[in-house]
Amino acid sequence: MIERKMPSEIELWGCGELVLSGPKRGNPFLDVALGAEFRYKHRVVLVDGFYDGDGIYRVRFMPDTMGVWHYETRSNCPDLDGITGQFTCVEPSPGNHGPVRVAHTYHFAYADGTPYIPIGTTCYAWVHQGEALEEQTLATLAEALFNKIRMCVFPKDYLYNKNEPEYYPFERSEEGVSDLARFDPAFFRHFEKRVGQLMDLGIEADIILFHPYDRWGYATMDAEVDDRYLRYVVARLAAYRNVWWSMANEFDLMASKTMADWDRFFHIVRE
Repeated sequence: MIERKMPSEIELWGCGELVLSGPKRGNPFLDVALGAEFRYKHRVVLVDGFYDGDGIYRVRFMPDTMGVWHYETRSNCPDLDGITGQFTCVEPSPGNHGPVRVAHTYHFAYADGTPYIPIGTTCYAWVHQGEALEEQTLATLAEALFNKIRMCVFPKDYLYNKNEPEYYPFERSEEGVSDLARFDPAFFRHFEKRVGQLMDLGIEADIILFHPYDRWGYATMDAEVDDRYLRYVVARLAAYRNVWWSMANEFDLMASKTMADWDRFFHIVRE
């Protein structure tokens, strides 16, 4: 089995990654459960892993305390279960102030105490516009004063957003029918690449998990698919220190979701 352990050193609020190879047979998105316990002294943090296609499994973790951390994987697959290791969390690099949190009830601050004053913009579907326009967007943001951007996971069907995206979140047949039991890892690799580029620019990514402006069926998925999608996207992105979670853009226009659904979504993301 191919195994790439966590780096021996990970900076405070950095994104560490454990990479493992495992089964490809069947449908690993449904059949294989993977997670890990990360321990620092008496603390234990439970983290979900995810399948990234081609027999590759990943577990990501953002340490929030300097010192020696130990980890051990948990899986229903014997090849992925009980893998142990450790790393040392070291001083953050320049410009890494950690994730943003509420401070003094009415304000924001980075984890290191640096004040954060959000100056935000909205580019709902910028990651679905193709390489040239996406790179132009990043170049523009690099010269602007914005330090937060609201953006959707799913592509959008709306004014100025009529193009077909290059990537789709689920595997699709030649006829364009989505297989909602199989994510397309290429979509999420592309998305998280853009999130990481925003982080490098010092920009918070306010990620919108659902929206109603849809022609592909993502706004009307059933509860089982919704929940699986949320767990997958959180497993992939929660270790990026610049990620914020927004449940929806105009949730009240999504007639297929009830308040009980939204309450369940909040619990899943929070956990």
